[in-house]
Amino acid sequence: MSDAKAVPGLERGLNILRLFRRDRAAIAPPEMARELGIPRSTVHRIVATLEAMGFLRRVEGGGGAYAPGSAVLTIGFEYLGSLDIVQLSNPVLARLRDETNCSTHLAVRNGAEMVYLSRYASRGGVSSNVNIGSTLPAHATVIGRVVLADLAEAELAALYRGTRLERYTEHTPTTLAALMTLLAEDRQRGYAVSTSFYERGVTSVAAPVRDQSGKAVASINAVAVDIALDDQFLRGGLKDRVLAAAAAISAMLGAPAAPGAAAKRFGT
Repeated sequence: MSDAKAVPGLERGLNILRLFRRDRAAIAPPEMARELGIPRSTVHRIVATLEAMGFLRRVEGGGGAYAPGSAVLTIGFEYLGSLDIVQLSNPVLARLRDETNCSTHLAVRNGAEMVYLSRYASRGGVSSNVNIGSTLPAHATVIGRVVLADLAEAELAALYRGTRLERYTEHTPTTLAALMTLLAEDRQRGYAVSTSFYERGVTSVAAPVRDQSGKAVASINAVAVDIALDDQFLRGGLKDRVLAAAAAISAMLGAPAAPGAAAKRFGT
């Protein structure tokens, strides 16, 4: 395209998004203006537009800095190295789907939402209707709870300050205190199980995925729709498979082995 046909505002907006890298997750508008040679007033207008559209989000306590928003994922941008997690996890999620006949997913937290990065639909029966790029509330999903359980109480309080926890079923926590009670139980177990927690007729087992620092950077789940699963299988064989799959992905990310982790490897 010739310069005569270029759209300066669009070009500048894309150049701002290109400033973010895996090792540079947050940038303040003055830095954007300085590096791109754009007036600060112009940068602030573009940033405001990108924030309104969900492509940028203000970092709490970040001194006015911004980070990529969940909308970036919907058009295929790499977000905080998530592409690496997707590439590493896909074979594991496919195998988990084949071994359990459940739909399997990988998601990362963006604020109070979970953004789905990978999905393997069940080959038989009804599969989940969550697609890549979908966002669901973290507090109302077990795939979100196992990531929230990794946060300190102060972080949780800051995350949900001034926010109403929406109810989706009778099992959904609607107060921070109720949510924290569930998270304490999830934290102790190391996984979460639910039936009709976010959506009626949907049963899910979720486990966190950790990086080299031991931090929960993502989570996976196995989901059955409109199928009555035996509780012994749900909290036994299926739970064990999900935990083993999460451990396998975590190991590829360099996570330290969990104390007392089972020696059995995923897929064996």
